[in-house]
Amino acid sequence: MKVLLTGGAGFIGKHVLRELLARGHDVRVLDSLRPDVHGVEKRVALNEVELQVGDVRDSGAVARAIEGVEAVIHLAAKVGLGVDVYDLPDYASSNDAGTAVLLAEMARQGVRRLTLASSMVVYGEGFAQCPEHSAVTPAPRLEAALAAGQFEPPCPICGRALGPMLVDESTPFDPRNAYASSKAAQEYYAANWARITGGSVVALRYHNVYGPGMPRDTPYAGVAAIFTSALRRGEAPKVFEDGRQRRDFVHVRDVARATVLAAEKHGNGVRAYNVGSGTPRTVGEMAAALADALKGRNPEVTGQYRLGDVRHITADSSRLRNELDWRPQIEFQEGMSELANVQS
Repeated sequence: MKVLLTGGAGFIGKHVLRELLARGHDVRVLDSLRPDVHGVEKRVALNEVELQVGDVRDSGAVARAIEGVEAVIHLAAKVGLGVDVYDLPDYASSNDAGTAVLLAEMARQGVRRLTLASSMVVYGEGFAQCPEHSAVTPAPRLEAALAAGQFEPPCPICGRALGPMLVDESTPFDPRNAYASSKAAQEYYAANWARITGGSVVALRYHNVYGPGMPRDTPYAGVAAIFTSALRRGEAPKVFEDGRQRRDFVHVRDVARATVLAAEKHGNGVRAYNVGSGTPRTVGEMAAALADALKGRNPEVTGQYRLGDVRHITADSSRLRNELDWRPQIEFQEGMSELANVQS
C-alpha cells in the first residue's frame, strides 16, 4: 500500500516506519518536528521515504501529504498527561483539531482507510472488583486522600477496598486528564467520519509503550525515560505514590507490529484494539528493573502524586491476539535491559 504516516519521525513513528518498510509498503511521512518532541536544534533524517514537514492542523500541508495514498496511519499527537491547565488548548488543537483536519481531507480525496493511535488513558481507572458490588468504576481520587497517602481508590458505593481487573475494549470511556480527553475525542471524530464516508477505522489503544528512542528530558517524557535519565545522572529514580500502581508496559517494536498488522488487515467498519503485553507490572517494578540493568541507585518511593494520574490501568489484549494473530515478542526483562543499554 501507499501509506501516509503522520508523526513518523517520532518515537513510535520511527518503529512503525521500519515495520512498514520491512513489509514492503510505500511510505510518505508527515511530521511537524515540534520542538517539545525533537528539540529546538534537532534535524530528523528519514532514509528511503519522503518526509514532508508540516502540521496536521494545516489543511494545505495535509492535502499535499494525502495526495495519492491509499491508507493513513495517524500517530501525530501531543502526548503526556500535561504539565498544567495551560496545556489544555494545545492538546485540543494538536490532537482534536488536527485529527478533524486530517479526516476532512481524507474525505475530500477519497482515502477510506485509517489506523488511529489511541491510548489506554481513555478508560480512566477502568473497572475494579468490589467484594460486595462486583465490577465498579472507581471514582476520581481526591487530592486530600492522595496528600494523606491514601492512593487506592475505594468503591464509590460502599467505600471498601477494590481488587484489580483487566479492561477490555467494551469498557466505557472515562478520561481523567487533558491527553485522555483528546484521545477519546479523536476516536469519536474518526467514528463519525467512518459513518459518513463509509471508511474504515481501527483505533489502537496503546498501553505504556517503552523502548529505544523514547523522548527524554522533556516534561512530557514517559516514566521509563524519566527513570533512565535519572539513573544515568547517578540519581535514584523517584517513584510517585507508593510505587504499587499497576500498568501494562509494552515494547515499542511489539506496538509497531500491531499497528502495521491492523493497517493491513482491517478494512471495514470501526474496531478498537487494546495493545498491551498482557502482564501487569507496577511502576516500582519497572524502576527496580531499570536500576538493576544500569547498576544504578535503588528507586526512591516519594509519596508524591499527580492529580491527573490514575491508580491502575491494565489491558485485556485478547481481541488483538485472536483477530489479528498478534503476540508480544519482547519480554519485560529483555526490554528493560535493552532500554538501559541503548540509551547510553
